[in-house]
Amino acid sequence: MKAFIFPGQGSQFPGMGKELYDLPDGKKLFEIANNILEFNISEIMFNGTNEELRQTNVTQPSIFIHSVILAEIIKKNGKFDPNMLAGHSLGEISALTAGEVLSFEDGLKLVKIRSEEMKKACEKQNSTMAAILQMDIDTVKKVCDDTEGIIVPANYNCPGQIVISGEQKSIENACEKFKSLGARRAIILPVGGAFHSPLMEPAKEKLKQFIEQTKFKKPICSIYQNFNAKEVTDPEEIKVNLIKQLISPVKWEQSIKKMIEDGAIEFIEVGPGKVLQGLTKKINPKAISYSLSI
Repeated sequence: MKAFIFPGQGSQFPGMGKELYDLPDGKKLFEIANNILEFNISEIMFNGTNEELRQTNVTQPSIFIHSVILAEIIKKNGKFDPNMLAGHSLGEISALTAGEVLSFEDGLKLVKIRSEEMKKACEKQNSTMAAILQMDIDTVKKVCDDTEGIIVPANYNCPGQIVISGEQKSIENACEKFKSLGARRAIILPVGGAFHSPLMEPAKEKLKQFIEQTKFKKPICSIYQNFNAKEVTDPEEIKVNLIKQLISPVKWEQSIKKMIEDGAIEFIEVGPGKVLQGLTKKINPKAISYSLSI
């Protein structure tokens, strides 16, 4: 069985999407995206700097656009035949769009609201995220619980790689604790703020309003969502989990393991970069994992 998986923030790179522009429907979808976003996202994707692409309200649409256009091209070639779908954080919206739960337009509008509201939430509080390497889940949870301030596990990426999220000072203090406990690395990430933490609560209301007002169709196959790492096909349940995802940890390791348990043997990453391909191999070295990025 095949699982098609879609990347989240961190997979962007200057020049992304140039090769997609002249492929069937590429130009048309880029023009639709420019109109919806009300700025020239294609120009930034093709010619922007790393710094420009790192802005949350640019990063998220860029990765979504790249991933979904690539998925559309694969569909036209008859090579998009998933038994399962999943996406890492933002990538969940790409997966839902490729899986025909959302139209390209509604998917991008959702990404626009999500990225703008997350950026606003980041500006309200001095916050960040950090990657903790070679530390077990229980220890990471305990250090977060014992550290003063708002700090939580945010991404369970793979064995030995957990990302924490919270107030800047709390993250800095926790990183020192992890180093003293023997973590191979505890490094603060160059991100806009504390994603997948309670500090994203201000962003949730407008996202919730849009999701509740938007038509979600039944997916073409099972979706494994970040919030619960379980198979979901009911559109209303998908909506609820997508809203909760914003302030909850991304259970990526658990999702990959569950898909393997349910029969997945081949994982195809669709979008910029090869981040998920690498995580999948770390979660299960026997899994067939490759990227269709352009």
